[in-house]
Amino acid sequence: MASEPTQDGESLPRWYVIQCKGGESFRASEHLDNQGYEVFHPVLEVQKRRRGKLAWVAEPLFPHYLFIRLDRIASNWRPIRSTRGVLRLVSFGQEPVFVQDALVETLRDRVAADDSRDSANVYYRQGDIVEITDGPFRALQAVFEAQKGEERAIVLLNLLQQTQRLEVPVDALRKHTS
Repeated sequence: MASEPTQDGESLPRWYVIQCKGGESFRASEHLDNQGYEVFHPVLEVQKRRRGKLAWVAEPLFPHYLFIRLDRIASNWRPIRSTRGVLRLVSFGQEPVFVQDALVETLRDRVAADDSRDSANVYYRQGDIVEITDGPFRALQAVFEAQKGEERAIVLLNLLQQTQRLEVPVDALRKHTS
């Protein structure tokens, strides 16, 4: 698992995996970045209920882990273990495990694509097929039309051969999976 030497005998920088202390991956990423290390901490924006309201929250794609780019020869590995939030460098025996550059680039592309959500605080987009999960219309499919405030949504439901506009709690909807 050692770095592959270049033609002139120097090693190439590679991505390695750091295991972070519970709930401290953001802290570890920030402190490693402040020390000048190249760090990739993939996060996704997810909608969660906070204090009774829906809000977008950044959550790690891999809880407790992040990636760091190091050179076996040129990089200073010593400060990593004592960095706040870092538990250890993931290793097999005494040898740190490296990750292929292509994998990290793929993750970067995917995270960037997922981060391109609308600036409005809307989880569903107009025209999405949704399923109502609670209330008298539970298990029926509808078409998402708009969000009304933070907690309510307007959906179009086909009842008795007519399209009806219905206001339901956002909590009572989920995207329909075919």
